Amino acid sequence: MKLKLHFFISGALFLLCSPVFAQKLTGTVTSGGHPVSAGTVKVTPTGTGTITDGDGKYTLSLKAGSYQVSFSAIGLEKKTVTVAIAAGETKVLDMELASSAEGLKEVIVVGSRGVGRTKIESAVPVDVLKMNQVDAVTAKPDLMSQLNQTVPSFNYNKQSGGDGSDAIDFASLRGLGFDQTLVLINGKRRHLSAFVNEVGTRGRGNSGTDLNAIPEAAIDRIEILRDGASAQYGSDAIAGVINIVLKKDVNHLNINAGFSGYNDQKYNTLNNVDPSAYYTDKHFDGQTFTLGANYGLPLGKSGGFINVGANYFNQGKTFRAIPDTNWQTNPNAQPVARERRAFGDGSVVSGGGMYNLELPIKGTKTVFYSFGGYNYKHSNVYAYTRSWNYDNGLRQNPTKFPTDANGNLVFVPGIMKVQGVQDGTISANNVYYNPQEDVYIKDLSSAIGLRGTTASDWDWDISNNVGRNDFHYWGNKTFNASLPVVAGEPIQTRFDDGGFNFLQNTANADITKRFATVAQGLQLSFGAEFRYERYQLYAGELNSYVAGGATLPGGVAKASGSEGYPGYQPSDEVKDHRTNEAAYAEAALDVTDKWLIDGAARFEHYSDFGGVSTFKFATRYKLTDNFNLRGSASTGFRAPTLQQIDFSNTNTTVVGGNLEYTKLVPNYSDVAKTAGIPKLKQETSTNYSLGFAWQPVSDLTVTLDGYDIKIKNRIVISGLYNQGDETLGQPLNDLLLKQGISAAQFFANAVNTTNTGIDIVLDYKKHWGKNHFSALLAGNIQHLSINKINIPSTFKGSPADSATFFSDREQYFLKASAPTAKFNLNLEYGVSKFAIGGRLTYFGDVKELGFGETSAPDGVADPYFPYVTLDATGEKVKEIFDFKPKVTTDLYVSYKINKTVSWTAGVDNLFNVHPSTNVIKGSVNPNSSSSFGDSESGGPFEAVQMGFNGMRIFTKLAFHF
Repeated sequence: MKLKLHFFISGALFLLCSPVFAQKLTGTVTSGGHPVSAGTVKVTPTGTGTITDGDGKYTLSLKAGSYQVSFSAIGLEKKTVTVAIAAGETKVLDMELASSAEGLKEVIVVGSRGVGRTKIESAVPVDVLKMNQVDAVTAKPDLMSQLNQTVPSFNYNKQSGGDGSDAIDFASLRGLGFDQTLVLINGKRRHLSAFVNEVGTRGRGNSGTDLNAIPEAAIDRIEILRDGASAQYGSDAIAGVINIVLKKDVNHLNINAGFSGYNDQKYNTLNNVDPSAYYTDKHFDGQTFTLGANYGLPLGKSGGFINVGANYFNQGKTFRAIPDTNWQTNPNAQPVARERRAFGDGSVVSGGGMYNLELPIKGTKTVFYSFGGYNYKHSNVYAYTRSWNYDNGLRQNPTKFPTDANGNLVFVPGIMKVQGVQDGTISANNVYYNPQEDVYIKDLSSAIGLRGTTASDWDWDISNNVGRNDFHYWGNKTFNASLPVVAGEPIQTRFDDGGFNFLQNTANADITKRFATVAQGLQLSFGAEFRYERYQLYAGELNSYVAGGATLPGGVAKASGSEGYPGYQPSDEVKDHRTNEAAYAEAALDVTDKWLIDGAARFEHYSDFGGVSTFKFATRYKLTDNFNLRGSASTGFRAPTLQQIDFSNTNTTVVGGNLEYTKLVPNYSDVAKTAGIPKLKQETSTNYSLGFAWQPVSDLTVTLDGYDIKIKNRIVISGLYNQGDETLGQPLNDLLLKQGISAAQFFANAVNTTNTGIDIVLDYKKHWGKNHFSALLAGNIQHLSINKINIPSTFKGSPADSATFFSDREQYFLKASAPTAKFNLNLEYGVSKFAIGGRLTYFGDVKELGFGETSAPDGVADPYFPYVTLDATGEKVKEIFDFKPKVTTDLYVSYKINKTVSWTAGVDNLFNVHPSTNVIKGSVNPNSSSSFGDSESGGPFEAVQMGFNGMRIFTKLAFHF
């Protein structure tokens, strides 16, 4: 691909280069130490001018005299100087242009394969975010959260209680899946994570790209294309494209340090009436320290450089719960959340760096380039709670605890906790523990390439890009209860649970040429791509999954495997690979000065499921000089990832004293084939968008874009099907019995959906004297509907089996991928060295379902919908958790202490707003305790809107040398 060739190009990119005359005034125009090509140089009073070449050089022939010479380029500040030229003199005038504060006129390169256009002239909606403007004025220390408050239709929230999903961060565009957005670095495809979301998470069945593995210190800007682009960029681009552009700066050292923490005085577990019922930390928790540094060096004498950015991130845990558990004195109280006594964010320590290098080859129009990096992350999260006493002593759970030969609890200090006993007396009825999951993620990438221009002005780019992600689980401070106790102690409390890795190697060849004499300009682009992918799932150590043989009195089996996350078994192991070949062509024609049309076609062939063709048509028409109408229609696809094809996992449970195994089976397995699950195939889409970009005054831009995205054969994870269910048929039941599987679930192309919505952006920036004011309103209104559920015939034997395949609960969960609406209003006023700003964020309504605590009432239309019984009346009601709309308020101040040091401080979520609680409201008693904790997270909240940690205070220092 040839996407980064013009990242710092600015100016009139649609003009032809002027002829070169005899030298009188000559020089080089740069920005950030790098050449500015296609910049404008204009001389008054003569009116003569020229544009800079690919190396930023210009030449003008002038008579002797004094002139005003203006230098300008799109995205850069205009600069005018006075120059006196003597007779016969050749004057050298080099000019450095600063980045423009007016981001409305930045050049973008996603959306079309050719030279960049400004945001308002693009045929498709694109957001351009300068990294130093995004991260400076928020307590949010990670890239995902920062984008979530700035970009319409970008959605992300940290999860809790989702195993590996707590340790990695994925995001979505326009309410679609994590793996339906393509991520590029400098225009080159970024590899996916090896992780695939399973149960207990948003985007279950999806993989994604971990943007937080890319150090913010290395990022110059982020371009987000909010439009289907499979025909241009390939699989994964159904929802759009995120292109991260790395810095090219040289001879400047930038250091950023930040500290933040949560001050939630309402839901912090330390505020509970009985803090011993929960894990606790500090009143000011989730303390986070960030450090970033960036420095660049020039290479050679032709504009080469190497820029290196690195980040360190250290975040503490948070613990949240409903503070009052006293029903007798408070009708809004809730019982102790026995399932989640350690609900909150896990701890994270990560660090990494990334380099960006370009080296022009002397005497040629060829540039060698390379970029890449490494990131390491260790996350420690809590799984669901294991409590010995459930239901106020009515039942106990010794199968998940170490016990002696008589079935008595073996108490382990440092792991187990005791509730409600002041003197620390240990009773089996007040003991609990939360298994911990240590996740280690290693991410490595490197790209190399050559680009240049032929004698006939064809631009070409050849590159190879490789990336690898490894995701490794360890169980910590936990037990395999089935292992025997030796000398009164469990034999092991830390387990290697295994993991998986994913490698992707992509080779590209791209060529582009602009024909200025065809209409008002024709640009042709062609390219080819070869991609190799490899996925491996590796087993954990024996004790992480083995059934050790220990039993309770009466021969009752103990739960096998490490509690919290049992290790992967040898039967889960897999190594798989595939290849992909692709070719594309794109043409962009300026039919007139007002009318642009853009068309693209792509063919891809996968070694494991065949070929697919996709197409795109986009157009933009200037109704007036400041009003552009734009729209697009495209087809798209997303190939099933190797993670979805090959992933499997085995879990254990004890039912009726017997140990049983449930398994997510791989799509190619005998069990899946016997169940009638078809081989996974590509998801396909049709995308339509229509909108406008309007600039009523020079300081204000308004864009509105509506979209309709229909997707067929979305890949999801089915419900669980039990061995012994006669309606499944004898062959499947026999195979499940033979393989020792009590219940199985599957990846399947199960759902057809339609996403409709509107993105709205109003951007105003004004500078006068030493003052500036900016206002940004970015909003999204969206709706997802499920058109069809593709149930295999094997599961149509009974209404219950059909309802299980993709249940009501899973349907609600898919629809809850994003709020029904999200609006961000960002305001800032500054004078001289001081600025103050604020942000209001509106999150729309989200609904999810509980698991269901009772059977449905007689005679209802859908008897498989989850219901719960109200405590006060005994009435059965639908278990729908309604997370009402919320608004959060952020404030900050910044001060430029001197030319080197800047300071910022502020508060996110000033009024400590949280999502609605996971509870069903009744007509008499306002709460139904039987529904509390029956949600996906098992805690008091779901991470559906602004997160659940409350007010966050921050301060940051920036040093520029």
